[in-house]
Amino acid sequence: MPRAGSLERGRVLLLLSLRRKARAVASMTLLGVMSFAAAGRIFAFTTVAARHGMVVSGEPLASKAGLEILKAGGNAVDAAVAVGFALAVTHPFAGNLGGGGFMLIRLANGRSTFIDYREEAPGAATPTMYLDARGNIVPGLSTVGALSVGVPGTVAGFALAERKYGRLGLKRVMQPAIRLAQKGFPVSYWLSQSLKSHAPLLSKFSESRRIYLRDGDFYRPGEIFRQPELAKTLRRIAEQGPKAFYRGPIARDIVATMEKYHGIITRKDLAKYRAIERKPLRGKFRGYDILTAPSPSSGGVVLIEMLNILAPLDLGPPNSYRSIHLIAEAMRRAYADRAAYLGDADFVSVPIAGLTSPAYAAKLRREILRSPPDAPIKAGNPLPFEGPNTTHISVVDSAGNAVSNTYTLNNGYGSGVTAARAGFLLNDEMDDFTSKPGAPNMYGLIQSQANAIAPGKRPLSAMTPTMATRHGKLRLVLGSPGGATIINTVLEVLLNVLVYKMDIRQAVTAPRFHDQWMPDKLYMERWGFSGDTISRLKAAGYRIVFRAAMGQCEAIEVDPKTGWRFGAADPRSNGKAEGY
Repeated sequence: MPRAGSLERGRVLLLLSLRRKARAVASMTLLGVMSFAAAGRIFAFTTVAARHGMVVSGEPLASKAGLEILKAGGNAVDAAVAVGFALAVTHPFAGNLGGGGFMLIRLANGRSTFIDYREEAPGAATPTMYLDARGNIVPGLSTVGALSVGVPGTVAGFALAERKYGRLGLKRVMQPAIRLAQKGFPVSYWLSQSLKSHAPLLSKFSESRRIYLRDGDFYRPGEIFRQPELAKTLRRIAEQGPKAFYRGPIARDIVATMEKYHGIITRKDLAKYRAIERKPLRGKFRGYDILTAPSPSSGGVVLIEMLNILAPLDLGPPNSYRSIHLIAEAMRRAYADRAAYLGDADFVSVPIAGLTSPAYAAKLRREILRSPPDAPIKAGNPLPFEGPNTTHISVVDSAGNAVSNTYTLNNGYGSGVTAARAGFLLNDEMDDFTSKPGAPNMYGLIQSQANAIAPGKRPLSAMTPTMATRHGKLRLVLGSPGGATIINTVLEVLLNVLVYKMDIRQAVTAPRFHDQWMPDKLYMERWGFSGDTISRLKAAGYRIVFRAAMGQCEAIEVDPKTGWRFGAADPRSNGKAEGY
């Protein structure tokens, strides 16, 4: 039995890790995994084990901030909020004050809730605002600059979570973020390269160019990155709460930036924004209860639809032709339904009960088993079954409270626009609406009129914060960034643990594939799939596109017998698990 406190389990050299993984996943090849390592860096794959609390996020300093709050007596919500604000400082690629997201909370007594702090369309938004006079989409209008910005929700969401479910209060949990912004932190190699590679976007806007690019004198690894304007903004929020952001001086700064760059968010838009508490979406899979995201996320609906299709099937060995074929066909059908039916359920009628019905899944399953893989498909008809990219945080505290939080700016560094004098980037979430029915967004996702732009409406999202329990005991906490790949990343990690009995490190590390119906392609990571499997998939009609890496997953596994927490940060990212 491991000693109490934080310890690392399974730290091994890369080659030994690959050999162990090859025994667990028969189809994985050493050559394939070595190509994955060569694509980025050499990883010592690590699971962190802890008896009390666990925090996993996409950035090491933010994970440490969460651990600091847990050790100070905070609960899982306190820690998640601390990590979220810290990521806004140390991970500007996706961590944010100027974006939005979803927080799934499960308390130790079994009660659960979901906080929707997704961005909203401004009051002056219109369905055709990104089209030219001929009805064609204007390139870049919904993805770059102030017109692409939705009303931010992050500050309202974190404040609501902290007020209702936290223990320490906003002022205390924001201290790590304020410290990191004021005193600065060493720039990692990852951050230095990320900022440099996004210079074409950030250099378009004076504040972004000054803060993140140092007017062309790019930050080098090891240099200290200080953000005094952001520190001032964070202190205002800590002292005054969300009113400082939505009604006070920060709102003034946002609106001034909108006016400078021809955006349409007003003081009224900010003042009327509210985070919304909703009921989590629930599903079942092979004896497990699944808690996940409701509308306006598409993630939970699509995830449960796929799990329902796959539940009774013999999937075969992991990463074999049979398993990839069956899972990919479930993905195709669920994403086709996403394109046809899903939008903000506060504005449009969404057939959630039908889409998540086991009877509807059975119909789709029969179709999969009877049809050749290259048969064209379209959205199904769930109505008769109705009845009456982003960063992720996973936290479990010593009492068993858990948080799965995914939030985003949408594209990396969002719109590229930094709020003048306030020091934080603004999102480009308006691209997640349907700019034109049938036309793909930046992630290639086709969407319908149900997701059309309307004032106050929240755009459809793929964010899928999720938990799995069994017999009332917490088993898994997970989620992912990655745009269109988010839902399928969560699906594959769930299947790896619940079906293939991998430990959390193996489940998060295993190679991934992704099919979103349109474009009609099967995306596969370059490593880990046997040549024979790839040949069979091609012969069956799949159009395969290889990618260096897809999705990231920050996950926690809880041993139901001992209560030990095991955290794994995805090796595809720069994240870290911290526990005690």
